[in-house]
Parts: sequence; structure tokens; C-alpha cells
Amino acid sequence: MYNQVVIIVTGSIHCHPEHLADVLSSSLQHVHRSRLEPGCLLHSVHIDAENPNRLVFVEHWSDRAALLAHFAVPESRGFARIAAEHAVEPTVIEVFEASPVNFRS
Repeated sequence: MYNQVVIIVTGSIHCHPEHLADVLSSSLQHVHRSRLEPGCLLHSVHIDAENPNRLVFVEHWSDRAALLAHFAVPESRGFARIAAEHAVEPTVIEVFEASPVNFRS
């Protein structure tokens, strides 16, 4: 899929149940907008199968500069504020640098 080192971001939001629909709607808007940004290779949101009030994000970026540009977009900062306002606990975000592993013999 990728031939070079990529930046992988994972994150999650554990929402108050009464705010889940609003946060999910905002999450989908954020994901769809982010996919159009330069350097975005993948951006998705998922509902946790074990905790339906927890949203999980997976992102792949071409490089650190693209990710930093994404974080600087006003809409990205706005989404982070919405997520934090409706979270049961602090939101989680982790950033990794990864290279592909070829399992084919």
C-alpha cells in the first residue's frame, strides 16, 4: 500500500451518551474534510464494538509536515474543542512513525 515511512495517528473520544450523535456527526464532517488535505492518506472514525460511546480514529499521513498542517487548520482545532467538551474523560491521541512490512515471501 505504502512504500515509504508514514505517520500514523490513533485517537479516541469516550463521549457522554447524550452527546454521542452530535460528536459522531462532527467526527464525520472532520474526517471527510481531512481526507481532502494534502498528505492525508487515510482518515477514519469507528464506533468501538465494546463501548458504543467511544469513537476511535485512525489516520495515515504522508509526513510530519502534512500532519502539523492538519493540526493547524482552524476546523481541526474546532473539532478538538467539540470533542473535549463532550468527552467523559480526556481524549486520547497517539502519533507513530511507521514503515511498511512486506509479509510476502
